[in-house]
Amino acid sequence: MKKSQKTLLAVGVATAMVALAGCSGGGNDTAAADFTTTPTGTLNAWGFDNADDVGTSRLDYAKAQLKDVDIKIDQTAFDAQKFTTRAASGSVPDIVQMDRQFVGTYAAQGLIQPLDKCFAAGDVDADERWYENVVDDVTYDDQMWGVPQFYQPPAIILNKKVMDAAGVTADQIDTSKPDVLIEAAKKMYKESGGNPTTIGFDPVATGQGELWMLGYGGQVIDDDGKPTLDDPNNVKAIEFLTELADAQGGFAKMKSFSDSFDTFGDNNQFVADQVGAQLNAQWYVNVLSPYADQVEIEAVPFRDQDGEPFSVTGGTAFVIPTGAKNPSAACQWALDLTSQDAWMAAGEARADTIAAKPGAINTGLFTGSPEADKAVREKFVGDSGNAGFDQTISTFYDVAAEGRSFGSSPAGQAIKSELNNAITSALLGDKTPEKALEDAQAAAMTAYTQAGGQ
Repeated sequence: MKKSQKTLLAVGVATAMVALAGCSGGGNDTAAADFTTTPTGTLNAWGFDNADDVGTSRLDYAKAQLKDVDIKIDQTAFDAQKFTTRAASGSVPDIVQMDRQFVGTYAAQGLIQPLDKCFAAGDVDADERWYENVVDDVTYDDQMWGVPQFYQPPAIILNKKVMDAAGVTADQIDTSKPDVLIEAAKKMYKESGGNPTTIGFDPVATGQGELWMLGYGGQVIDDDGKPTLDDPNNVKAIEFLTELADAQGGFAKMKSFSDSFDTFGDNNQFVADQVGAQLNAQWYVNVLSPYADQVEIEAVPFRDQDGEPFSVTGGTAFVIPTGAKNPSAACQWALDLTSQDAWMAAGEARADTIAAKPGAINTGLFTGSPEADKAVREKFVGDSGNAGFDQTISTFYDVAAEGRSFGSSPAGQAIKSELNNAITSALLGDKTPEKALEDAQAAAMTAYTQAGGQ
């Protein structure tokens, strides 16, 4: 999985979709297809780019279950503008893989189908198959509109070499104790010529912004999908992030330095001791595993202001466009791809990959399904012989159960984009946190209205 995904012009996409709403009939009135459990014919899928061993093993499993279906996959990346163009022309694939934050947008505009009948036909109880917060990611107007997969919980990876040298302990890296955390970051922070050489604590403020807002008791999307970026508790989160950045050379210098990290390379920020602690999604443990003999890591959970472990969901989903020619095959294929048997096949494939690499560590799979996570962990994730990595892996598994949904909205991507803009402008000192969030709320509301929000 990539560190960040392509930022899309969500407001422009929302505007383009207003014209489509008139011919689609509106999201809330979209009729679901009648799904059968014995599909035949051709299935056209889109958005399945760069499938790794986890992806190809699941694709092989699902293909074996649909012997009477000819599966054709467009292995290019999902593109929002291309999707709306295809929807307008009536030339849509049967199933599409996309980021879950797009799901509410397309549901509101009637460009995708509700899937409650799909789950019923497949005898799937969504609340049993997936984490509650993962279900919430694809729920809009009291219906599910996507078949979710993956859930990358964030936690804080500790660089024990930097921490030990500075006399900082794991209990001081506690997001529920802002003053303690800032002091710990200052102890680990190093600079040369006024520029950072080691960031004590990297909060990844513009990549994990919604986590900080929700962790401070704030809200970015309400239960109806409306943006709430100007929530007073969001201001508190940005005020902390500003104080933390100012204690480490200022946001501009921190961001410039962190942008130079060799994140995926041999001289990444943990190997090079460029961070003392950093907020990361679970997949980054897998990136670090080839360097287990060069780094000393552990992890602690992100905690809310009450001191409780806290996580926010993220991942992709399969959706069935309105006008799909073979919705039954699309439904069954998506359910097969996210079944426990499929995930066990993926676990086997990943274990085989790791076995072929001496010293490699199995960091587990985070599927979006608690039962699948448990089964894969029990069968394939054992004692690696590296206590720090084992503790880190366990921490991520523990926090997966503590997740909350970012929320589902017709303007989900625009809301996230505007939140990041607000955080950036506030941390740079261009605006006060209150003003930055006020402006972001106004822009997000425009996108929400244009996308069909009421």
